[in-house]
Amino acid sequence: MSVSSALYHHPIPKDTRFEPMSLPEMFARTVRADPQAPFLHFLGRTYSYGEILRDAQRFAAGLQALGIAKGDRVGLFLPNVPIYAAAYYGAMMAGAIVVNFSPLYSVEELSWQVADSGTRVLVTLDVPELYKTAHKVLDASDLETLVVGSLADMLPWYKGLALKLLKRSQIADVAYGPAIRSWADMTPDKAPAPVDVTPADLALLQYTGGTTGRPKGAMLGHDQLSVNAQQVAALNPFGDARHEVFMGALPFFHVFANTALLNHAMVSGAAIAMVPRFETKQVLETIQRYKCTGFPGVPTMFQAILDYPALGEYDLSSLKVCISGGAPMPGPVHVRFEEVTGVRLVEGYGLTESAGVVSANPYEGTRKRGTIGQLVPGTAVILLDKEDPASLAPEGEPGELAVCGPQVMRGYWNRPETDADTFVERDGKRYLRTGDVARIDADGFLEIVDRIKDMIAVGGFKVFPSVVEDVILEHPAVKEALVIGVPEEYRGEVPRAYVTLHDGASATAEELRDWLNAKIGKHERVDAVVIRADLPKTIIGKLDRKTLRAEVL
Repeated sequence: MSVSSALYHHPIPKDTRFEPMSLPEMFARTVRADPQAPFLHFLGRTYSYGEILRDAQRFAAGLQALGIAKGDRVGLFLPNVPIYAAAYYGAMMAGAIVVNFSPLYSVEELSWQVADSGTRVLVTLDVPELYKTAHKVLDASDLETLVVGSLADMLPWYKGLALKLLKRSQIADVAYGPAIRSWADMTPDKAPAPVDVTPADLALLQYTGGTTGRPKGAMLGHDQLSVNAQQVAALNPFGDARHEVFMGALPFFHVFANTALLNHAMVSGAAIAMVPRFETKQVLETIQRYKCTGFPGVPTMFQAILDYPALGEYDLSSLKVCISGGAPMPGPVHVRFEEVTGVRLVEGYGLTESAGVVSANPYEGTRKRGTIGQLVPGTAVILLDKEDPASLAPEGEPGELAVCGPQVMRGYWNRPETDADTFVERDGKRYLRTGDVARIDADGFLEIVDRIKDMIAVGGFKVFPSVVEDVILEHPAVKEALVIGVPEEYRGEVPRAYVTLHDGASATAEELRDWLNAKIGKHERVDAVVIRADLPKTIIGKLDRKTLRAEVL
């Protein structure tokens, strides 16, 4: 569908093209403009752009001393700490490919992805849980070197001293040696040898679990990451972005934060007020202390803020906009968050394979609740027939969303056989199949209906779980909801709802089932509502239907 410029509500034209750059060059440009500008605020300590660039260059030199060359893989097994940024850009300055690993991975998960990616060096932290896992992987895999950063050294001096003196149990006993190096040893006071890093080079392997099988590494180049950062920065209608401070609660190792926080701030010269992980009180204190202006997050973060008893004690007036992604935003949460905080909340959309961001609602002016907004500049989409992806969806009907743009990945690492199912050619362009079913309105706003693989087949009818979830979330007692299909002899599958309740709410499972079934179509009716204390979530707090299905079935 073609959308006229008059209906496009982002601040710059929808056909704007951006200059592909290597991330080290993009970083160097920002530093040249103002090396003393704050880049990272971390638990009371501020790091300038110049400081992080210096540490990144030193880390690049340290990697080169280990024999790391262009195309080698360097893994980051880190929470949100300042050395993440230095290691990320420093590895790229050495020509290496960064591999992001979740700090929540088990030994088995981390070992498998280290082996699949061919990671040679892994950077972690002297936190016992992380170090123990990383050390076991070092012993049991082809990983060559473990680099361990000191959390105490990243804090303000008085906090670091207190950690070392009073909380020794929170610092791992690291067995330094030839294969286990300290971050200090890996950042010598010397410049790295120049490496010709081009926009066409591979920059990042970002693993994505999908719905079945082993995770796959999405291959993202410097061009895709640098352009997507510029696409996101172009959505800002507020003037000079160097005055912005982003709330950094999303984990940097996730593609959403990697683009919408780290690279977005870096390309625009903004600051990030970061926390190691999401804790509601600490997030609210950080917003107030650093006068954060933007807050990208996932719906569960905004729900947690609403649930915090002392929310009214914090000043959130500096926030201009909050951006929700990673999962659908429940309508009641959306409305209530804006009513309680007075802060505009907009939804966006992206996926690992698109370097992070595909679309967003405008930060000012026209937006539509329940949609994922309009495409970021330079991006195009088509809707494919849900049964036959070689054809377009019938006019006016939902279809599988397929994305074409400069931010779309090259493919999956060592998985060329997946290209046929991952991409579709149309009019000479290559489109990424997202697996999401969407519809597009006359103004070019997109609405995600559901995941193709999550659709429930009920006696020949297709039921979208999200439709049923949206209805049950309207019940005042229901806080969260997931709907999955469970086997049934006669109809093949039948929907079943799993919910959590608001604190102090009272409702029985039978009452909720009857209330829900009275409001939806016959084929959508659930066989039961199951009330639980909690629902499974992913590492970034997104409700996890895949894990729930595995638990139940």
